[in-house]
Amino acid sequence: MDSATTLTSLIILLPLLGFLVNGLWGLSSKSFRQRKSLIGSIANLTVFIPFAIAVYFFMNMGQNAEPIIAELFTWIEVGSFSVDIAYQIDQLSILMTLVVTGVGFLIHMYSIGYMWHDEGYWKFFAYLNLFIFAMLNLVLADNLLLLFLGWEGVGLCSYLLIGFWYTDMANSAAGSKAFWYNRVGDFAFLVAMFLTFQHVGSLDFDNILSSLDAIPADDKFWIGLLVFIGATGKSAQIPLFVWLPDAMAGPTSVSALIHAATMVTSGIYLISRLSPMFVMSPEVMMIIAVIGALTAIVAATIALTQNDIKRVLAYSTVSQLGYMFLALGSGAFTAAMFHVVTHAFFKALLFLGSGSVIHAMEHVEHDLQEEGKDVHFDPQDMRFMGGLKEYMPSTYKTFLIATIAIAGIPPLAGFFSKDEILAFTFNAGMGEFAGSLYIFLWVIGIITAFLTAFYMFRLTFGTFNGSFKLPEKISEAAGAEKHLHESPKSMTIPLWTLGGLSVVGGFLGVPNFLLSTFTHQEEHINLLHNWLYNVTADYELALSHSIEWILMTVSIIVAVGGVYIAYRMYGSGATEESDAKLSDRFGALYETWSEKYNLDEFYEGIVVHPIVRGSEKGLAKFDMKIVDGVVNTVGGVVRLFGSVFRYIQTGVTSSYALALVLGVILVLSMLIL
Repeated sequence: MDSATTLTSLIILLPLLGFLVNGLWGLSSKSFRQRKSLIGSIANLTVFIPFAIAVYFFMNMGQNAEPIIAELFTWIEVGSFSVDIAYQIDQLSILMTLVVTGVGFLIHMYSIGYMWHDEGYWKFFAYLNLFIFAMLNLVLADNLLLLFLGWEGVGLCSYLLIGFWYTDMANSAAGSKAFWYNRVGDFAFLVAMFLTFQHVGSLDFDNILSSLDAIPADDKFWIGLLVFIGATGKSAQIPLFVWLPDAMAGPTSVSALIHAATMVTSGIYLISRLSPMFVMSPEVMMIIAVIGALTAIVAATIALTQNDIKRVLAYSTVSQLGYMFLALGSGAFTAAMFHVVTHAFFKALLFLGSGSVIHAMEHVEHDLQEEGKDVHFDPQDMRFMGGLKEYMPSTYKTFLIATIAIAGIPPLAGFFSKDEILAFTFNAGMGEFAGSLYIFLWVIGIITAFLTAFYMFRLTFGTFNGSFKLPEKISEAAGAEKHLHESPKSMTIPLWTLGGLSVVGGFLGVPNFLLSTFTHQEEHINLLHNWLYNVTADYELALSHSIEWILMTVSIIVAVGGVYIAYRMYGSGATEESDAKLSDRFGALYETWSEKYNLDEFYEGIVVHPIVRGSEKGLAKFDMKIVDGVVNTVGGVVRLFGSVFRYIQTGVTSSYALALVLGVILVLSMLIL
């Protein structure tokens, strides 16, 4: 085994080792479960070391370097079908590995403080490590089947982590919801794999991408569409996005992990990996762009009306994922991956910041109850917050940085990545295929950018500005301010680290025209484009520099406008009064947004209830009459034979000797005769 294979194996296996040690040892030893520092250290180290190895690969890999294939062993071999447990280190997979392990490590570190008092501390870290292991299989796999193993693994881990506090039925139901909605997409992904193998005879990425000409155009369309449907499940797009907001039921650091660096970006990664195939199907690209844009604006409008701090962020994630799919559908695969990276920084920061706020509010409730006061409130409802920046300065400053970044204010991380997506969407609008449609999608993208800036600053102002509202809401909570405090350093250090990344992360993708305009030469200052140039199949950006400047100016004006209006309405922290004005202005439309377009009710009525009723009336009878009938018949036959043979199998040695002699006589008689 060469050194590259050994190092790749360590990237994969160390998180699995962390899961096994913390999981099995914690399961069997009560004394181990109480050694929380050791458990946290094991879990953190088994993610940090893979991150360090990924950095080593990155530092020693050029942008034109050939992929490293690490083959461990043959997994399946049947006839001509063979699949290896093999991993591929190239520019795309190493980028994702850095994000998964880097941001994942910070979330692990944060969880030491956040989950310290939880009884299931050991189990939580075991699940987190298993999640990272599954995600690394997904992004490093060199074939579709191994990727699918990781794909299913993150689905299982999300079920375990979302429903972590499973004694609460709502949490358990949220975990199940995530599990089942993802299965719908997974089925489509499986069919896409079957079709691909039928034409190519292999599931290795290299073989698939080098054999695209062997796949008829119609089948390329269907494979692309089915892969995209699979991606809509994992990456929470219309119509399969409703599971993601409910995933807030899990601990906040789980939300950060799922929303920022791992599972929900799987679909974007998969389509980027297969981008040479997707660009051959402009119709599929168009469908992806339309779904992405619709998801972005639908989720953004819902986010406007939410009061649960985590739910606002959840719908924000769905909306930002919509942006990424808009990029994919516009032929901007690198821009989509760029937004994956920057979004990982500021969305992880926003979730961990919200966790810090919730942590403080829960302590307030606990301390008040210890004082003998009968005070109960929702610690995630920002209508009980306000004025927290005075008591939680680190949380406030880092949360504000992330808010500016996601709002698209230059030069923070979200500005460059979002601006590039909008520029490529406009660029697709200049093309011959569905040009006017792409211009319309660009308009949707611009409106969504405005809404993003508006609802994110509504959230920040409502949480941190003005006065602390809890004592105003609940008279018994008078003086509750004295219980507010900043989170421990194990939680604030990851916040500041992510805050720094949210500031500088955008410089990975500074557009070339910013320099070319002045030098009048073709410049290549976009580091990420240079890095992924040989891996993804991006469309050419054919816009003139003057149009690019105009588009960037429009993008800035829209974002600043959203911030300004949010400041005018919510800057004083008057959340409820301003929401009431917004509701009056938009009337039925606002009510539709606040009711989340009744999508959950629609699915319940159209899909869930008919299936449940059908199962009760049809499948239940089939199960009782047919399945149970067959099983009971088999059991009865076995019992019948048992009742007969028990007279023969008596346990008396002389009876067995007699039977043996009779048997010998019978055989000899048959041979002689």
